Amino acid sequence: MDAIDRELLRLLQTDVTLPIAELAQRVNLSQTPCWKRVQRLKETGVIRAQVALCDARKLGVGTTVFVAVRTDQHTEKWAQRFTQVVSAMPEVVEVYRMSGEVDYLLRVAVTGIEDYDRVYKQLIKAVPLSDVSSSFAMEQIKYSTALPVRDGG
Repeated sequence: MDAIDRELLRLLQTDVTLPIAELAQRVNLSQTPCWKRVQRLKETGVIRAQVALCDARKLGVGTTVFVAVRTDQHTEKWAQRFTQVVSAMPEVVEVYRMSGEVDYLLRVAVTGIEDYDRVYKQLIKAVPLSDVSSSFAMEQIKYSTALPVRDGG
């Protein structure tokens, strides 16, 4: 990946709807080589998807809950079941397996406390957990889907 690819990624992470003509102009290429570079970034998996980012509040799911999950079952079967359960829950928008005291961290988007309680009950009914701790986000200070694009990366 060279400097032009990195600049294309910076631009596309800001606005994926930029026309190829504008992208090409911004990186000092003609349209065909620019298009080929973007296609290569897609084919190699550097660009994973092109999506519309929606406003959670306008969709009625403006309450963000971070859920720390602990389990005393560390079998492959349990992990597969947990993954299956959280993957099927549309309110669970991110899941991470963690190091340290917490085994998994979930980010959940819900309408409010009552909606979260429903999600919580659904989760604990579906898979055995030893501890669940929930923290409600009071304010979103920063949110970005753009990853840092570093030289040499």
